Amino acid sequence: MSVVELQDRVSSAQGIAADLMRRARAAQKTFAEADQARTDEAVRAIAWSLYKPEHARALAELAVQDTGLGNVPDKIIKKQRKTFGTLRDMLRAKTVGEIERDEKRGIVKFAKPLGVVGAITPSTNPGATPVNKALMAIKGRNAVIVAPSPLGYGTTELVVNYMRDALEQIGLPKDLVQILPSPVTKETTQALMEAVDLVVVTGSQDNVRRAYSSGTPAIGVGAGNVPVIIDETADLDSAAQKICASKTFDNATSCSSENSVVIVDAVYDKAIEALKRAGGYLANASQKKKIEGELWKNGKLNRHLIARDMSVLVKGFELPEEANKSKFILVEETGIGRDYPLSGEKLALVLTVYRASDFAEAKDTIRKILDYQGRGHSMGLHTKDMSRARELAEELPVVRVLINFAHTFGNGGGFDSGLEFTLTMGCGSWQKNSISENLNYKHFINITHLVTPIPEDKPSEEELFGPHWARYGK
Repeated sequence: MSVVELQDRVSSAQGIAADLMRRARAAQKTFAEADQARTDEAVRAIAWSLYKPEHARALAELAVQDTGLGNVPDKIIKKQRKTFGTLRDMLRAKTVGEIERDEKRGIVKFAKPLGVVGAITPSTNPGATPVNKALMAIKGRNAVIVAPSPLGYGTTELVVNYMRDALEQIGLPKDLVQILPSPVTKETTQALMEAVDLVVVTGSQDNVRRAYSSGTPAIGVGAGNVPVIIDETADLDSAAQKICASKTFDNATSCSSENSVVIVDAVYDKAIEALKRAGGYLANASQKKKIEGELWKNGKLNRHLIARDMSVLVKGFELPEEANKSKFILVEETGIGRDYPLSGEKLALVLTVYRASDFAEAKDTIRKILDYQGRGHSMGLHTKDMSRARELAEELPVVRVLINFAHTFGNGGGFDSGLEFTLTMGCGSWQKNSISENLNYKHFINITHLVTPIPEDKPSEEELFGPHWARYGK
């Protein structure tokens, strides 16, 4: 491509972004004056546009048809569960007017909109993620423009139209929610990132890096590579069933899906049997080599095998027919790092298994896995010893440590988990992210602090410097 051609593409992209922004600004200016009841009415309407059973099914079917990733029943569950949970969280929060008062400090906080949000969304969740981000943006009285993955464009366009219709139905400007026109290109996505007031990115790390360098405040997330420990105190069948349910959900499209399990030696054989009872197929050494060779091509995950049904993997890995009776594949491994691809994220129904002599070695193995890939994201532990849970939380470089959970169903919020419902999970500075928590409505508001005088709160020099003086002198 010549310099002139590139300049023309950039100029065209900037024009597209400018038109979307003009409409978004006009819509948001009107909505910015909404009270809490009207705001929550909009949030409910957006949520129902996806939760509505016929919409959830249509979107799930279109997503699988367009992307080939995941499966329809689980996508329906994901869309409804995440939307229901996020709506619960949204309706419990206040984002209009006074939202917090601290009499002791003389501070009152008021919520204000950010403006226009750019939502970059992935092919793995082309229906659920746009709505999840729109719910949070609308809760803050913002407008949102979605830049979807080209692979999932049809699904995202449909769900955006559902949301626009829902807003129009309740008398709000439908341009509060818009989508980049097809074809989505790097140039149009970049132009959008530079034009909006906040960029929120879920998906490729290239998009995350470009968002952070766009000159616009940005929230990006890191890659997952969730490892979990099964220790000698765990309820093995319960742990295995939870791991199976989580690993197989939507064919492992979630970044919160378990990628490795580290089992202490004292219960290794029994845990393997429990995992097999739960639906695991244990690959032998020759099958492991074939799996490794097919799942990665030229150092990259094979798009024809990731997030596919078990029957596709059995055929692709040339496994025996009996493997079709299983739900996921267990592959034993000892190495970690670039030369051992099974130690990384797989986005497939393949779970890597490590043996550790004891809990201390299991923890060390987890650390090495995270150092290779997935630092900051999350990990899990199946145990009856809560002191070990605290030990992991105190020592390991992750934002979330989940105990006795089916990881996928607890990490992004759950009805038995106190984490916020989200499809966007921050990984902190460990993955150069700006947040170290689940994305939630608080990231979509500005806060004004009203400050009034309080009784003087000034300690003496002795109170502050006394310990230093006593030890080191003045």
